[in-house]
Amino acid sequence: MPARVKKIRHDENTRAKIQVAKIIGRLEGLIHGQNDMPPHAVTAALGLLRKVLPDVNSVEISQEISITRVIRAPASIKTPEEWAQTYVPPQHRTEH
Repeated sequence: MPARVKKIRHDENTRAKIQVAKIIGRLEGLIHGQNDMPPHAVTAALGLLRKVLPDVNSVEISQEISITRVIRAPASIKTPEEWAQTYVPPQHRTEH
C-alpha cells in the first residue's frame, strides 16, 4: 500500500480527545483484568481525567416552570337573596 500523499493533521482538541480515550481504555482494561497498572499510574490517570472531563457531581440542572391559568369567576351577587336564588336548591329555600 502506498504512503499517504496528504497527511492527516489533528488539531489540539482532537489530540486531547484521543489521549483521553487511551487513558479510559487503559483504566477499563485494568477493571476487566486485561492489563496491570501500578497504583501511581492509576492515580495519575484519574488526575488527568479530572482535568479533562467534567465532574458529574458539579453539574447542576435548574429550570423554572411557570404555568398561567385563566379562571372565570361567576358574576357578582349583591344580596343574600340573589345568592340563595342562584345556588340553593328549590326544596331547601326558606322565604322570608
